[in-house]
Amino acid sequence: MKPTIQIIGLGAGELDQMPLGVYKRLRQAISDKECVYLRTAEHPVVSTLENEGLTYESFDAIYEAVDTFEDVYATIIEKLVSLANQQSRVLYAVPGHPMVAETVVQQLLKREDVQVDVIGGKSFVDDLLQAVQVDMINGFQLVDALDFSIDDLVLTQAIMIMQVFNAYVASDVKLALMERYPDDYKVALVHGAGTRDEHVEWVRLYEIDRIDEGAYNLTTLFVPAMERDEAKASFQTLQYYMDEIIQKDIWLREQTLDSLIPYLQEETQELIEAIQQEDDAHIIEELGDVLWQVLFQTSVAETEGYFSLEEVLEELNKKIRRRHPHVFDGVVVKSVEELDALWQEIKKGE
Repeated sequence: MKPTIQIIGLGAGELDQMPLGVYKRLRQAISDKECVYLRTAEHPVVSTLENEGLTYESFDAIYEAVDTFEDVYATIIEKLVSLANQQSRVLYAVPGHPMVAETVVQQLLKREDVQVDVIGGKSFVDDLLQAVQVDMINGFQLVDALDFSIDDLVLTQAIMIMQVFNAYVASDVKLALMERYPDDYKVALVHGAGTRDEHVEWVRLYEIDRIDEGAYNLTTLFVPAMERDEAKASFQTLQYYMDEIIQKDIWLREQTLDSLIPYLQEETQELIEAIQQEDDAHIIEELGDVLWQVLFQTSVAETEGYFSLEEVLEELNKKIRRRHPHVFDGVVVKSVEELDALWQEIKKGE
């Protein structure tokens, strides 16, 4: 029989928020004098459980001992697997719910040498929704402040950014968001959602790393959804406009791929002239016009049943990925000449 790692979630804050089944399992551990292994002891329920007799060992010291989060996760996994092999069963506790933003849990679930039982927990999401009093029926995204890409965010959906635990992280998040959102966009820093110390601060985006109270490990940044017409720096908005236009614009519905060629040529020539004139504002405008022509072509093609924008993107992404093994696959090139030879070899095989 495989050794077992049981995983429970301590909830988002205080003991009152903890599911009954999880609390019963912890009471069993206390009764059996079983050591519980905590990802972190920096959680509001730990002191309460300690007063009830909980014996625990935390992995907080690992965060200080290694250089990267990847090393933290690997070290915790190695420790848990070793303990499971020695004891046949160990109990591992994490903040919130084990299936929400717990990299160690996800990596353990992929292993074949241990049995992993996720008992349950309660994430902070429900309490955060109540704190900001916003209905998420139109969808939302939950991302990690330490590992998210601004390009993946959908501006017309609400965004929850967890682990904004200090001013440095808040500053990095702010700078990333300001690439898409106005500097004065109103956002909320939610501290200790659902606890007695819950506090919601509605501030402007540019202020999130300047607040007096600061941020800590129970802080989440809530970014409300933008109205469609406000999300100007969004490719999804552009796609939405094109979808509406292709359905309702009489002129465009009469066009063909051939009839649009003169407009594509005109816009391309205007872009070339703007580049030659080194006029940045004009270049931005003309690049937009060329992109709009690309959407014209794909929308007309999709209406006629030839192909779709998604097919164009699929083909382009496959080609870009395939032609850049020196970027994505660790292939070493030491000169432009070597790169050109690699490029030509790849093209031969296409």
